[in-house]
Amino acid sequence: MSQESSPFVQVTLDNRLRLIASALAATNFPETAQLRRRHHAHSHGRATIKYMNDNGYKTHPAIQTLQTLLDQKTPIEALFTLAMQMHPTDFTLEQPPAWMPAGFNLQLKDFYHTAKLEEFWETHRSVWENAEAQAKKVFDNINFKSFLQPFLGEIKDTLLLMPNICYPADDELGIRVGNQLIAIVPPPQAWGDSPPWPYDEETNLTYTYRAALSQYTRILLTEYLRHHAEKVAEATEKELPVTDQFRALHPTWEDQFVWLFISAAVAMYLQHRVNEAEYKSYLLMEKKVRGMTFLPATVSVLNRFLQERTTRYSGGGLIDFLPIFPAQLRVAKKIVMM
Repeated sequence: MSQESSPFVQVTLDNRLRLIASALAATNFPETAQLRRRHHAHSHGRATIKYMNDNGYKTHPAIQTLQTLLDQKTPIEALFTLAMQMHPTDFTLEQPPAWMPAGFNLQLKDFYHTAKLEEFWETHRSVWENAEAQAKKVFDNINFKSFLQPFLGEIKDTLLLMPNICYPADDELGIRVGNQLIAIVPPPQAWGDSPPWPYDEETNLTYTYRAALSQYTRILLTEYLRHHAEKVAEATEKELPVTDQFRALHPTWEDQFVWLFISAAVAMYLQHRVNEAEYKSYLLMEKKVRGMTFLPATVSVLNRFLQERTTRYSGGGLIDFLPIFPAQLRVAKKIVMM
């Protein structure tokens, strides 16, 4: 089966992505991430910081430019996307994005060789190989496409996942590069100051599934809504029945719907493709951590859509369901009990 047609998640280690993850270790990114949310980075990430400090690489022009971009609030996703758009060996770009400082790609190329990153990764080969093997075990025969297609239509993109034991250490990312959707996922965080769990640690599979599925869903659903902008505009006339806390985090109607859908999609995947215990555990965690008291109601509404999809919404699918989603969620909140 060719890569383009595979329905499964393919695990990969790409040096261009590892380059950005390692370069972040030479900036103030790890410290600011700790200020945002306390966490325990993987030992390789902490070793990378030491390596950068001990060898004076923090003053390299690429790192200085990268720090300036971080100070300007450049999205981390944009940096990883840029890396994947570069040629894998000579770091050339066919069309540099408008936000990129002139010559930044060549600075990164020089940093890559000056910092001897390939040699450094070779000395840490076992931890990268372990992460890759764990992730492959987790995603063996996992078919997110067949789960998402009833909502979003045919998905022709390749789904890739890179286990990231460097930085960001506490947050997953999702990027699109051509027809590839790439989830960049750190290992599951443990409690307190304990080191992260392995990707395939049995009690933390929910985290790894959630991280990858959330990113693929976010990209695909956002694109889907933009493609149907007129019908989305019609749907936004009816306010979504969410909490003030949720509305503060997600001010726009579209953003609210995207994150409602993502959370519900993860819950439904666990319910239908994993087991009931993982599903209920996820609902409880989302309620405690993010105040998602309305998540069971959202799941109920989307399950109903799946049941009626071929009879009531066969013409346009989810987009035809969107205008009545707010009203159905309002009713479901009154009758669905956690």
